[in-house]
Amino acid sequence: MPDVLVVGASRGIGLGLVDVHLSHGWTVHATTRDGVPPRDDVAVITHTLDVRDTDQLGDLVDQIGELDRIIHNAGVMRVSRGEIMEVNAIAPIRTVDALLSTHRLRPGGTVALITSQLGARRGRSAGLGAYGESKAALNDEFRRQAPEWATLGAVSVVIHPGWVRTDMGGHGAPLSVSESASGIKRVMDGLVPEDNGKFLTWDGRIHPW
Repeated sequence: MPDVLVVGASRGIGLGLVDVHLSHGWTVHATTRDGVPPRDDVAVITHTLDVRDTDQLGDLVDQIGELDRIIHNAGVMRVSRGEIMEVNAIAPIRTVDALLSTHRLRPGGTVALITSQLGARRGRSAGLGAYGESKAALNDEFRRQAPEWATLGAVSVVIHPGWVRTDMGGHGAPLSVSESASGIKRVMDGLVPEDNGKFLTWDGRIHPW
């Protein structure tokens, strides 16, 4: 069975990604900040990871075996600007780089960083806000890192998950968690090396930077 790591799996889209991969027979590793499984009835291998904690990241790298897929979903919105940047922009790059540089991803494996359309700079005449700025910073650094990650055998993308009914997205959002998570999985299932470095949407469209 293929192996996937979902970073930030306690609820929302992260938990949806756990569920959809389990339903297709994947072995799922999931991180939560307290190391508690996301649900009692979900059979996953759970790891403790606060993405700001480099010691915990080192422990995760030591504990994890070879993976076929890495999805970094952890993100925050209604906290301080500094924490938003640390969690949304810095931690995803640091986490994936630590896993790839220690050869935790099998050659040809896939990587997705969950970003947002709010981080797209094109067509913006006003400020992005702290959340948008963090996702724009993530996108910028991803574009610098993706070619190097490809030399380590990864096909890497950033994915906008859509506007989803979660604590962050709100109850009025048009997409369910399962729709978004299923779409993200389909997109990742279809990735080829030529897709490395792209900004995609949950339903497979190219998103402008």
